[in-house]
Amino acid sequence: MSTPSTVGAGIPIASVPNLRDIGGYQTEDGGRVRTGVVYRSTDLGRVADGDVAALDALGITTVFDLRTESERELLPDRAPSGATEVALDVLADTDPSAAPAMMQHILTDPKVAEQLLGTGDTNEFMLKVYGEFVTLPSAVSSFRTLFTDLARAQSTPALIHCTTGKDRTGWASASLLMFLGVSEEDAFADYLLTNEQLLPSFEPVFDKFRAAGGNPDLLLPILGVRRPYLEAAIEQVRAGFGDFESYFADGLGISAADRDALRTNLLT
Repeated sequence: MSTPSTVGAGIPIASVPNLRDIGGYQTEDGGRVRTGVVYRSTDLGRVADGDVAALDALGITTVFDLRTESERELLPDRAPSGATEVALDVLADTDPSAAPAMMQHILTDPKVAEQLLGTGDTNEFMLKVYGEFVTLPSAVSSFRTLFTDLARAQSTPALIHCTTGKDRTGWASASLLMFLGVSEEDAFADYLLTNEQLLPSFEPVFDKFRAAGGNPDLLLPILGVRRPYLEAAIEQVRAGFGDFESYFADGLGISAADRDALRTNLLT
């Protein structure tokens, strides 16, 4: 098993929280996911002038933006110099009130938050959304493009992000790691690192929500991640396809040649 203390460390660029390399994890057959090839983060809409050089230094050639069109319009990316931007609207075919796509409204309006999130540590709506990451046509199309592109060496180093870099990006990262042969335990460990690396950056959000009359604890199930969310998507994969090799092959329609190329490009 890989040790999360030695892999998954946050990259300290203050205006891009939850930024980390998904590489370094061992595979169950003795390989290892390459480092410096695939990164994950929040959106790049708030990159500070003083952080541009550090972001550019990662050498990112492709930015895969998993946000909705409205999210991109609200806060366009400030992408690394020379990087190609690929817009992949994972949630294009879902209910427009889907929690990830409604993030801005949820964070600023306690009434909307209460309506969509309810109470409790695990949000039922989020469980539904994670299942849709596997079945929704726009999600299938988006993840097919993402993983097919990552099979091309010229598309990497790459950065995958959505708004907070935890749900759509979380599934992209976890499913990719499990396809590559990383243990489910390590895929969960990487997924749950978001709670350490992202939540502290939301203190101003919690403060504003409190000032608007809301209970900040209400936001934790949507600003953080929960193990049952990822489990919901994994269960959908197993119910529909059996395993991640079949999910990539039959669910996403990625050819055998591209699956092999993906392993070649991302494993050492």
